[in-house]
Amino acid sequence: MISINYLDLFLWTFRRNEKDVVNLYTSLSPVMQLATGGSMLNFGFWSKNHLDPITAQNNLCMIFADMADLFSAKHVVDVGSGLSAPSKLWKNTYSDIKLYDVNINFKQLVFSGQEKNIEFLNSTSTKLPFAPDSVDRVLALESVQHFKPLSDFISESHRILKKSGLLVLAVPVTVKNSSFRKLGVLKFTWSSEHYSINYLKNLILSSGFSISEEKLIGSNVYEPLADYYSEHRPELRALILKNYPSYVEKILFMSLQKMKKASEEKIIDYILLKCHL
Repeated sequence: MISINYLDLFLWTFRRNEKDVVNLYTSLSPVMQLATGGSMLNFGFWSKNHLDPITAQNNLCMIFADMADLFSAKHVVDVGSGLSAPSKLWKNTYSDIKLYDVNINFKQLVFSGQEKNIEFLNSTSTKLPFAPDSVDRVLALESVQHFKPLSDFISESHRILKKSGLLVLAVPVTVKNSSFRKLGVLKFTWSSEHYSINYLKNLILSSGFSISEEKLIGSNVYEPLADYYSEHRPELRALILKNYPSYVEKILFMSLQKMKKASEEKIIDYILLKCHL
């Protein structure tokens, strides 16, 4: 059984520096893998044709890839690449692209293994190891909320992108006041920065990008995910308890229920952004 110290968990969530995020994901990413049966770490885009975690997660990856025009890209940087499951899916779909998976978490890069046309780079998001004007796309699929300072990542993306390039983001965001009263348990268990839609868009625009497309998809993300977990909780709980203490599963369940309520009340949302130089 994986042992997680209560104090460590609190400090990782409260401070949320790069080392804390690495520790948090190293300790808790297996929960997502146990619950979904796969290696995707995103929430998924759920629909009548995507009713389980793996198909919903793959669906979000392909909706994101379509927004990023990956069919016309050559050199693609995926920042905060997790276990590289999205890149492997994109590589199999768009055989001509060269992918660069950037991840500060070395253990996740080791897990990803070796893949043709995917280069794995252990680096921070705020100092990207690429020459100026050298890549076609910079992608951040459900990872921007962990980048600090976010302005440095946006500036680095601007630096390395060709003039015809795109910055494409998928980000959990807040809509209204993100106070403790509004977010409740999410204030602590949503282990990332709580960027508002306006803050994110204003930062992008002030950094020299224009936004050509945006989609708010929270109702296809949080609510069906929470419903799926509630419906399948007995078997998912049994899987999680094989490796984690019961309080981890309880916190997960409470967080998902609060996430659903916050989405229904339009306190949080999930945004896709396509940005041009």
